[in-house]
Amino acid sequence: MLDLASVRLFILAVEFGNLTRAAEAAGTVQPVVSARIKGLEAALGRKLLERTPRFVRPTEDGLSFLAKARALLAAHDDAMRFDDAPTVRFVIGASDHALGTGLEHVIRHVRAALPLRSAVELRLGLSQQVRTAFDEGELDAVIIRREAGGADGEVLGLDPLGWRSTDDDVVAPDRPIPLVTLGPNCGVRSMAVRHLDAAHRPWREAFVGGSCSALVAAVRAGLGIAPMGAVASGRMSDAGARYGLPALPPSEIVMFARANSPAAGTAARALEAAVQSMLRGA
Repeated sequence: MLDLASVRLFILAVEFGNLTRAAEAAGTVQPVVSARIKGLEAALGRKLLERTPRFVRPTEDGLSFLAKARALLAAHDDAMRFDDAPTVRFVIGASDHALGTGLEHVIRHVRAALPLRSAVELRLGLSQQVRTAFDEGELDAVIIRREAGGADGEVLGLDPLGWRSTDDDVVAPDRPIPLVTLGPNCGVRSMAVRHLDAAHRPWREAFVGGSCSALVAAVRAGLGIAPMGAVASGRMSDAGARYGLPALPPSEIVMFARANSPAAGTAARALEAAVQSMLRGA
């Protein structure tokens, strides 16, 4: 019989494309994941993964088994259910400036770590808003962007800030910098404005959006320049040097989480691994 824990680790390895990140998501270590998958391959008599020092990817047999593995785990999880209620509900809060265009990456990996028919809820807002909601017990985990430092929470990595723009000339000589931001309450905007004022560079509000996706759309439409992180902007180019704008410091991406159940703990580890892989440029 197949070991279901090894089957889950195989699916995570395919999802993350990396044994170490799969191990992080599962709360174990890379040698354990490697050994369990080798045992699974031995049981099946098929090589499931091609391994390199940087990544893993499924073989032809691995791709064929992947669909069967998901169906197997779905059948197992369904057999454990006796009603239609979600097996697990995991509620994430995130600063839009922390994740931005990386939302699909994060949601996909959290979902891969949860049982069938689990419910995932995502609430986006400013960092202080989602941190307050977490402190009040409304959220299981939050990912925020921290500009001013601090000792609490788990720092997942640094995300460089830059002046995101297209290759078009959107700043006329001797004219104020047209800013594209989330509005006056946004910490990234406040920090960017402080640096512009300190450098005696005039600026104007060109566009205020409700999400980082809206900011990216406005930048691509030629409305102006957005102070944004690399992850949130989808790694748009930094036009700061081209326009002589002051350098912006990187921000810490910080996670707060509480494990109310083993499944919630697994989901939190998958969230952590997914965000770290984004910050590493995966």
